[in-house]
Amino acid sequence: MLLSRTLARRAAGLGPRRQTLPQLRRITPAPGPNTGPIMERRADRELPTITPRRWIRTLPVFVVVVGAAMLGIFNYQKSSSSVVSSTLYALRTSPQAREILGDEIYFAQQIPWISGEMNQLHGRINISFWVKGTKGQGKMRFRSIRPDRMSFFRTEEWSLETEDGTVVQLLEKGNDPFRQD
Repeated sequence: MLLSRTLARRAAGLGPRRQTLPQLRRITPAPGPNTGPIMERRADRELPTITPRRWIRTLPVFVVVVGAAMLGIFNYQKSSSSVVSSTLYALRTSPQAREILGDEIYFAQQIPWISGEMNQLHGRINISFWVKGTKGQGKMRFRSIRPDRMSFFRTEEWSLETEDGTVVQLLEKGNDPFRQD
């Protein structure tokens, strides 16, 4: 009977009270080989104060880096498109372009910059980029439109501008290398 009363009091929290001593910091050694990881951590010091305006200095750097990455990604997408590949192929097989640029016609820079709009969905292509060959280099321009949704593209301009400013029209009347019937 006495034992059950003691257990009931302890369960209800009415038993003899002990003073709680402040918990002393124990040094926990680093885990050794064949021991488990430490599953509990306690802070040894106060948390550092947060500088509230530090992000203001890093935000412009972040915006510039993200903007440059976006420009690079979009330019890579243009340079690897079928339109650019087709215009380069047509330029390589054009007698006028081979006469001006020579053989081995390719981009002038290792990482080419394709300027202009390439919107095949809405039927507008207007691009230009620098090309080079064994004889010289020039800026190739290509403009093509699709008048309506169900029609083919119609090439309006395909030209090569040399370094001295001479513009050579590569699109001959009635001889469009890009035309699909």
